[in-house]
Amino acid sequence: MKLVSIHKQLFILLLIIGFQSAQAQTWSLQQCIDTAQVHNKNLQVNRNNMAIGEQREKEAKANLIPKVTANADYRFFTNLPYQLLPLSALNPAAPEGEYRAAQFGVPHNINANLQLTMPLYNPQVYGAIQIAKIASELTELQFQKSEEQIFFEISNLYYNAQILHHQLTFIDSNLINAERLLKNMQLLNEQLLAKRTDVSKVKLQVSQLTTQKENIKGKYEQVLNALKFSMGISIEQKLQIEPNIQYQNTSQDSYRDTPSVTLDIRIIQTHNRLLWSEINTLNKSRFLPSLNLIGMYGTTGFGYNGQPSSFLDFYPIGFAGVQLSYPLFNGTVTQRKINQKALELKNNELQFGLISEQTDMQVQNALMQKEVAKKSVETTTEQIELAKTIYEQTILQQKQGTASLTDVLLADNALREAQQTYLSAVIDYLKADLELKKLTGNISTTK
Repeated sequence: MKLVSIHKQLFILLLIIGFQSAQAQTWSLQQCIDTAQVHNKNLQVNRNNMAIGEQREKEAKANLIPKVTANADYRFFTNLPYQLLPLSALNPAAPEGEYRAAQFGVPHNINANLQLTMPLYNPQVYGAIQIAKIASELTELQFQKSEEQIFFEISNLYYNAQILHHQLTFIDSNLINAERLLKNMQLLNEQLLAKRTDVSKVKLQVSQLTTQKENIKGKYEQVLNALKFSMGISIEQKLQIEPNIQYQNTSQDSYRDTPSVTLDIRIIQTHNRLLWSEINTLNKSRFLPSLNLIGMYGTTGFGYNGQPSSFLDFYPIGFAGVQLSYPLFNGTVTQRKINQKALELKNNELQFGLISEQTDMQVQNALMQKEVAKKSVETTTEQIELAKTIYEQTILQQKQGTASLTDVLLADNALREAQQTYLSAVIDYLKADLELKKLTGNISTTK
C-alpha cells in the first residue's frame, strides 16, 4: 500500500511539473494568433454574424416554400344582417322599385379551414434571395476584416513586448556596468583617490537605471496583459514571448507587385453589388406582377338555438385558383427608395476611389519608412558596437588615471543613446513592415 501511495505521489508531482512547464512555455507569434482565432470574443461575435447572414439567406429562400395556415372563427350575431328584397320577387303583382328589409342567417356561425399560398412568380422574393446572398458575402468579408485587424493588433503588441524585452536586456547590462563602476568609485574614495561627489554621481546613475528598469517592467507586463486580452485568454495565465526578433527581408518589389484588391476594396465592391441588386429588385417590383397559387378547404357551421327546434349544421367549402397582383400606383414610395439607393451608389463609388488613392499613398509612405528604418537598424547596430568599445576603453583609461569620471559617464550615455536609437529604428521597421502587410492584404504572412 505504501508503494502504491509513493507511486501516486510521484505521478501527481510529475503532473504538476508538467503543468508548470506548460504554463511557462514560450509563445510564438503564430501560437498567439492561432489562440486568438479560437478564443477572441470579437471574432466569435463576427462568426455568429456570419451564421446570422446564412440564416437570413435561408429565410429568403423559404419564402418560395408553400405556406399553409389554419383559420377558425366563431361569430354570434346579436342582430342578424339585413338585406333588401324587391317586393316583386315575393309577389309578382307588387309594383317595381319597392323593397322590404329582411334578416337572413342564423345567430351562430362557425368557420374552420386550411389555406394554402404558394408563390409562382414574385419579383420581390427572388430579389430578396439575391440580396440576402450578397449580404452574406459582405458579412463574410467583414469577418475577414475583423480577423485581419485582430492579427494586426496581436502582431503589434507582440513586437512591442519584444522591444521592451530588449530594453530590459540593455538596462540590465548597463546596470551591471554602473554597479561595477560604483564599486570602483567607492574603493577609490576610500583610498582618497576619488571625490564623494563622484560616488554620488554614479549612485544617481544606478538609481536612475533601477527606476527605468521598474518602469519598463511595468510597461512590459501591461503589454503582455493586452496581448492576453486580444488572444482571449485569462489575464492570470503565464505568458512568455520569443525575445529574438525575426526579421523578414522582404523585397520592396514584392509589395509593389501585390494585387491592389485588398479587403477594403472587396468590401466596397460587394456593397456596390448589393446596392445594384436592391435597385433592380425595386424596379422589378414596380413594373412586374406577382402570381400566387391559392387554395382553401374547410367547413362552415350554422347554428340556431330557438324554437321550435335548435340545430348546428356544418357544410364543406373549398376552392383552388391563382391570384395575380399588379402594382399600379403606390404613392411614389418605390421611386423614393430607388433615389436613395442611387445616392448611396454614388457615395460607394466615391469611397472606392478615395480608398484606392489613400491605400496607394499609404503603401508608398510605408515603403519609404521601412527602407529608412532598415538602413537605420544597420547603422545603429554598428554604433552600439562602437559605443561598447569606447565605453570599455574609457573604463580602462579611468582605472589607469588617464580618463575622468565625466568621460566614463559620457561614454555610458553615448552607449545608452545608441541602444535607444537602435530600438527606435527596430520599432519603425517592424511597424512599417506590419503596416505594409495590412495595406497590401498580406497580414496573414505575419504568422
